[in-house]
Amino acid sequence: MLATIQHKTKTIKINLLQPLDISMPLKGEASNVNAWYVEHPTIEPHTDGAFIGKVSEGSSTNFNTISFNPHAHGTHTECLGHITKEFYAINEQLKQFFFLAEVVTVAPEAKNKDFIISKKQLQYALGNKKREAIVIRTLPNIKDKINKQYSNTNPPYLTEDAALFLVEKGIEHLLIDLPSVDKEKDDGALLAHKAFWNMQGTPRTQATITEFIYVNNDIKDGTYMLNLQIAPFHNDASPSKPILYKVKQKE
Repeated sequence: MLATIQHKTKTIKINLLQPLDISMPLKGEASNVNAWYVEHPTIEPHTDGAFIGKVSEGSSTNFNTISFNPHAHGTHTECLGHITKEFYAINEQLKQFFFLAEVVTVAPEAKNKDFIISKKQLQYALGNKKREAIVIRTLPNIKDKINKQYSNTNPPYLTEDAALFLVEKGIEHLLIDLPSVDKEKDDGALLAHKAFWNMQGTPRTQATITEFIYVNNDIKDGTYMLNLQIAPFHNDASPSKPILYKVKQKE
């Protein structure tokens, strides 16, 4: 099923029957991806006295209570409310949901005891392309990312210069397959977050960061239409389901 999207000055065709899901599933198991030193998510039948919300236990319905942290337990999209004193809800800041995106693959560079994604790498990956969103896949890209326990592992991260470069390029939506764009333990500096949301100038309230994606190796680097789907959480961040579509035609 081909759909035609009038996107700014371009007419873009995508096949709605060929979605490329780059989100991670959230499961109530210890094997669920995890970060930030919290327990794994739980999905359990609600109980109230003799009532157990599970059909196999005699209930008429399955009635589960889910406990999780959106930042720690899977694919999530956050707005600048993640780092501000003022309250901003992702459900209010993200107003549009389709964006022209570039998928890039980067091998983080060793620097001291860290691995970083540098401005130079992103300059090479993007070239002179103008995109609204960037989807960053890091190497090595193995299936174990879906189950990885990231706490105390010092994962790769973006440098401040790299984040500033994305702002200069007009990127409003940053998606990455890591638990954070910043260093795990940085004493609260959050340099990449602050740079991307332009916290030293006029804050970019429309900009979002999506972390903990997983871009399958079958998805090639290049240009896609991104459908950034979120749950309507009145919170700084929400679980999300970013979907890519191959661009069939541009005019």
